Amino acid sequence: MKLDWKSGLGIAFSAVLLWWTLKGVNLSEVWSVLRTSNVVLFAVSPIVGTCIFPLRARRWRTILEPVAGRIPFGPLWRSTAIGMMMNNVFPFRAGEFARAFSITREVPRVAITTALGSLAVDRIFDAIVIFAMMFAAMLDPRFPSGVTLAGRTVPELAQFGVGAMLALLVVCYAMVMQAPRVLSMVRWVAHRVLPRFEDVVVGFVENAMGGLAVLRDGRRFLAVLGWAIAHWAVNAFAMYIGFLAVGMDVPLSAAFFLQGVVALAVALPSSPGFFGVFELSSVLGLAVYGVDDKIAVSWALAYHLLSFIPITIIGAVYFARLGLSVGTLSGKSTTDDTTP
Repeated sequence: MKLDWKSGLGIAFSAVLLWWTLKGVNLSEVWSVLRTSNVVLFAVSPIVGTCIFPLRARRWRTILEPVAGRIPFGPLWRSTAIGMMMNNVFPFRAGEFARAFSITREVPRVAITTALGSLAVDRIFDAIVIFAMMFAAMLDPRFPSGVTLAGRTVPELAQFGVGAMLALLVVCYAMVMQAPRVLSMVRWVAHRVLPRFEDVVVGFVENAMGGLAVLRDGRRFLAVLGWAIAHWAVNAFAMYIGFLAVGMDVPLSAAFFLQGVVALAVALPSSPGFFGVFELSSVLGLAVYGVDDKIAVSWALAYHLLSFIPITIIGAVYFARLGLSVGTLSGKSTTDDTTP
């Protein structure tokens, strides 16, 4: 978990974006908005927002069930909280590996490659649901017409995102349904490129594909999809409560649209916790609805900070209780990357 030039570049990028977001805004006006906002609603907003993490943990159990059996909710919840905490304080989404490693620590029958494969499925469902909700928000009659971003209409961008995620889902399905062929191809390539590590490479891919096993079962597929929809509906509702707290006059569908914009933005390299990226993407997304910059910045700063704190504290507590350390995770990551 060392701070290299790539993580430094991400932090610098976030700092520039945060500066750009704030440069045209009078901070005294932002403070005025926050001071006169509805404190109760602003308190409820991050509480509701934090509920998405237990929902993510529950979804993860369904994803892992075909290859690991029924896992108790506790280890899944603790691993999810640890992963989210690590994403908030370390660069390059270190939480994804931390989450996978944590579950293998508590449930040894789950291989690290299987856990990582399951997280890939988890993120695919995230993308499909987020962009589907974003596109649905643009069908709302109250969505402003004629909006363009980077020279393209917002529906065009959303359709591209949905198409890309569906294509990725098709690839994953092909890997699962044609597993013998995929493994045969991997073995053929490994035999010619890395003959000494042929069995290791094939074993790694086979374990990683185990995380995709949920795609074979239509019932489980629908269950994972349902949990993903619940997750992102709750997240959007938490955002909307924050909108109401600062007196923002936008429809509920604006929250579904905004979380899609933010999801696109946080894919860029940034600092831990996505500071700067979250704020700028929120201002740009809310500008579509004609929201004044000072209102948008006020909401983005307050909501981001308030939602950042609870899961970071919860994850840090579990991290300490499990006896984990940054050195342990770094050493394990290095071993997995370099040891045959």
